[in-house]
Amino acid sequence: MGNKERTVGELMLDQLSMFGVKRIYGVVGDTTFGLIDALAKQDKIQYIAVKHESTAAFMASAEAKLTGGLGVCTATMGPGAANLLNGLGDAHADRAPVLAITGQAQSDKIGTEYPQYVDQQELMKPFAAYSANLANPDATIEVLQKAARTSLGQRVVTHLSIPKDIFMMPAKGEPRPLPNVIEGASNFTKESLEHAIGIMKTAKQPMILAGLGATSVSEELETLANLWGAGILTSLGGKGLFNESSELVLQGIGEGGNPYAADLFKEADVVLLAGTTWWPEGYVPTNARIIQIDRQFDKFVKEIPTELGIMGKTEEVVPFILESMQGFSRSEDWVTRCQKVKEKWAEQNKKEGSTTGYPVHPSRIMHALDRTVAPDAILALDTGDNTVWTNRNFRQKGQSVLFSGYWRTLGFGLPAAMAAKLIQPDKQVVAIVGDGGLQMVLADLLTATRYGLNITVVVLNNESLQMERDKLKVAEKEEVGVDLTNPDFVKLAEACGWKGLRPASDSELESVMEEALNTNAPTLVDVRTAQVFFPETN
Repeated sequence: MGNKERTVGELMLDQLSMFGVKRIYGVVGDTTFGLIDALAKQDKIQYIAVKHESTAAFMASAEAKLTGGLGVCTATMGPGAANLLNGLGDAHADRAPVLAITGQAQSDKIGTEYPQYVDQQELMKPFAAYSANLANPDATIEVLQKAARTSLGQRVVTHLSIPKDIFMMPAKGEPRPLPNVIEGASNFTKESLEHAIGIMKTAKQPMILAGLGATSVSEELETLANLWGAGILTSLGGKGLFNESSELVLQGIGEGGNPYAADLFKEADVVLLAGTTWWPEGYVPTNARIIQIDRQFDKFVKEIPTELGIMGKTEEVVPFILESMQGFSRSEDWVTRCQKVKEKWAEQNKKEGSTTGYPVHPSRIMHALDRTVAPDAILALDTGDNTVWTNRNFRQKGQSVLFSGYWRTLGFGLPAAMAAKLIQPDKQVVAIVGDGGLQMVLADLLTATRYGLNITVVVLNNESLQMERDKLKVAEKEEVGVDLTNPDFVKLAEACGWKGLRPASDSELESVMEEALNTNAPTLVDVRTAQVFFPETN
């Protein structure tokens, strides 16, 4: 078939569609008019117009985290591109495959004093593994292919800047699919796992630390834990992988985790890390032998004293390990100790979640949520005090969790919830946010209204940046600037076309949550929250 004449913008969309891209998040600017015009003329890719470019990048990052596919965001040159950086930082830190497409000054103005001009390749350098400026329309397919291969193959951010005039030029080339090798081949064999099995079989006090990368093998890991006699701890990304009722699931570790699991974890003699690169500083075993499974070898050097790194997909490695461990004689004394730690924390967690009073204790809010939220819901967490209280007290049943892991930015929760609802409209989606984080993205309440996104936002409203206040207290420093001047969130939500609710007492929490979750419209629940010092602040 001969080449169909298309503009660069049109050809890019055809190629992105072939990559499986369904949405592009962005803010319109004049240097991207060629792309905007092309988007308006087709219906394969939906353009999601947001209020701020950081929201666009957050949504692209959340989509990439949730689906594993390519998240795409766009912005104009200068300030538009600069505003993407926070969300791109999140994608970079959490290894989410995101492509940013930005407009650039027209070709004859690049490198001059043209208004808003900046060298975007230098601008994106800290976050983008590949950044290129399209200098010729006929290179469109090649640079897009390289960007997508790099993003998906390495789980990284990539970036393309397109001069305003080139966006509208005719371009040669035909879209083509990515090669099937994009996911990469396994780098291990069954025989190569013999060393790992040998280490695991020496264990008398084994532990498993699981994260988001173990999503597809949660059942196999539970089976392995029972066979091996290992307690299972999770990073925040692993919250929701295992039902909290499972025999050896001890909940999280680190700030917000099971407080009784910390000492137990320090006694482990062998630890298997599955799908996580996070190592809980201050909670680590002193003499344990560490086995880490991950697709990217560079993850083995993230301050984790790994003895043996297995390079491969968790879903491919774990079944081999499980098969090889058949017949292992586990330590029943260690299993009993794990179970006692689990039971002790479950009892305390229940007690904390029953705390009465108004403004409401954060633990009480989390228990109201875990009683009312669907077991297969998607939870989008903002960063802040709400994160650690969710990690501590929310008793998961299999919910998926989206959060800003290593970047830890305020403002992630609402955009992530909106992206999740666009991707899985039939799922219940709940954003758990603090008042500080929500106020960074308040304008994008209107984005949910614009696209009819039936999400629920629960605001822990304690009129402060509570996590920072707690840390200042621990550091014995004076505080200033941690008190917030809040709007009436209910009235604000209603002004934006949302339904706004506010429980008048802790006894109304469940009924208000249920009303919000059953409302077929964007709904905000403003919970007056007690200013409680988080017990594990450091």
